[in-house]
Amino acid sequence: MAVPPEGAPCWADAMFTDIEGAKSFYGDVLGWTFGEASTEFGNYTEAYSGGKAVAAVVPPMPGQEGEEEKPAWCLYLASPDVVATAGRIRDNGGEVLMGPMQVGDFGSMLIARDPGGVTFGVWQAGTHQGFGKTAEPGAYCWAEVFTREPEKADAFFPAVFSYGVKRLADEAIDFTLFNLGDTPVLGRMGMTDEFPPEVSPYLNIYFAVADCDAAVAKTTERGGVLRFGPMDSPFGRFATLSDPQGAAFSVIDTKTTKGEMPKTSDVS
Repeated sequence: MAVPPEGAPCWADAMFTDIEGAKSFYGDVLGWTFGEASTEFGNYTEAYSGGKAVAAVVPPMPGQEGEEEKPAWCLYLASPDVVATAGRIRDNGGEVLMGPMQVGDFGSMLIARDPGGVTFGVWQAGTHQGFGKTAEPGAYCWAEVFTREPEKADAFFPAVFSYGVKRLADEAIDFTLFNLGDTPVLGRMGMTDEFPPEVSPYLNIYFAVADCDAAVAKTTERGGVLRFGPMDSPFGRFATLSDPQGAAFSVIDTKTTKGEMPKTSDVS
């Protein structure tokens, strides 16, 4: 498996207080199975879809158990050199929250925050190169930066990862695409007043599913919450959800599409 290009989404994980509850929920909703917990690395546990690694879950580190912050999925962007990436993050107004640090022979990582408050990870591959598959049911499919300061995000991410930027040609939606070459790898959505003030900027991860409505039904049956949708789009039928512990994510059935693909224009 080839190492992902710099700036490409390459891994996702989340920290859960109730790790067994998380495994049961995502096993039902996304069909995941789970490997053995790695005690050497804080009981970090990989999730699999069809035998391929697609994400990981981990319990809080000692001393973090009582913290109020609810779980959230973290998306990692690929880097050939996390130390150099950390420098660009700081130089462009971002903040490095953790690392850079080596994780055994698996690779090196850091956790950072953009100038608008969006948290993300950076991964330099060692033996662990990232997703075993993408864009298939049960696997990562897409992600979008939701921010109240879109101008900062549009300047920051291309400066750190050399993305090209295209703007959606729709005045009603403040949306841009970050591209590697001609390939979109990340979206950026401006948060409107429809988002309650208590909703912090975040990076929303989409997992592919075979049937969006079935995934929504399973989520609510298991104590999760439907936040938005289901909605048809040219990219697929999707919905935004929260799991029972409060971690937000989206599901999308890319085979069920409706409407014409939106037009984009280059951002100078």
